[in-house]
Amino acid sequence: MDNLLFCVSSSVIKNTVEGAFELARQIIQFIHFNASLFCLKEAMWKKTEESLMPALDRIDRNILRHLQADGRLTNAELASSVNVSPATCHRRTQALFEAGHISKVMGHVNPSSVELGTLVMVGVVLDRSTPESFAAFEEAVSDMKELLDCHLVAGDFDYLLKIRVSDMNDFNTMHNKMLIALPGVRQIRTFFVLKEIKENAPLAF
Repeated sequence: MDNLLFCVSSSVIKNTVEGAFELARQIIQFIHFNASLFCLKEAMWKKTEESLMPALDRIDRNILRHLQADGRLTNAELASSVNVSPATCHRRTQALFEAGHISKVMGHVNPSSVELGTLVMVGVVLDRSTPESFAAFEEAVSDMKELLDCHLVAGDFDYLLKIRVSDMNDFNTMHNKMLIALPGVRQIRTFFVLKEIKENAPLAF
């Protein structure tokens, strides 16, 4: 009789534990689904905004290609390159800026020239996949001057960061003082770049 009670009790406990794990799994899936839905809605809004931009014609695309290759071109040089008058070129370039097709024109500084020759990729996993957690993390990293890029991704990580520092000791200091203190961070994985094969390549269009 005692053995029977023990078996029944064990079965109840096992079912209870399995049920709890299953409930936890479903809750986690629900949280991830809602977080993904939030990100998808943001992406859809961005696509909608982009679709409202004026369409680019052949001349616009040529202007973009030349400015992308050399942002130092004068208006006269750019006009000659795309075979339009300087007035037309200036008007079209201004329109491209105003429509958001050109965000800014800037020079690429050689990192080694300013003692920032060490490139580091960092994968970040947050402890919660909620819109609030994402927003808090993104607000915190936006103030990091060492951070070049931050991307929300699907896969093993929530975010991928691209960071430039002077050396490994510099990154170690940054890691201990800043990265692990970011809100909601559960895991950080670091990848030191050994060789930069292709960097800041122009868009192909």
